[in-house]
Amino acid sequence: DLIHKVNHPAPAASLREKNMKNITITINGEHRTLGIHPDEKLSALLRREGCKGVKVGCDEGVCGACTVIMDGQTVNACHVFAFQAHGRAITTIEALGTFDAPHRLQSALADEGAVQCGFCSPGMILSAKVLLDKNPKPTEAELKEHLDGNLCRCTGYEKIQSALRKVI
Repeated sequence: DLIHKVNHPAPAASLREKNMKNITITINGEHRTLGIHPDEKLSALLRREGCKGVKVGCDEGVCGACTVIMDGQTVNACHVFAFQAHGRAITTIEALGTFDAPHRLQSALADEGAVQCGFCSPGMILSAKVLLDKNPKPTEAELKEHLDGNLCRCTGYEKIQSALRKVI
């Protein structure tokens, strides 16, 4: 038994629990104090807290599926550690609208048929929201530039662009 204990250290999960730290964060307007792991990504924290619209596609900051708004700027939540969000305000797609009362961007994409699998939609919508909050009348070039980094494998972007033009 002694040899067994020496050769088999405590499970990693137990060690991780000892390293948990608390952060304060505002998620979709709700101020919270949450326990996090030092290596935990913001995307994992938000999903753990019920924000399932935060998708993890590539987990390399390339696809934009994990896009959230942090203090008014879009960020790839898979590239932000949870501790970096301490004291910050995070907005996810869950804050924008409901099924019965969608945000105007959500309605535009649905009306235009720009949502197919829906995996990219939260990131597209949040990126467009940040742009329109800063510049309600962006040019076509500004719209395309601001959505760069949000990849869609289904639509070819034409319907997404068309839907966003209708909102502008």
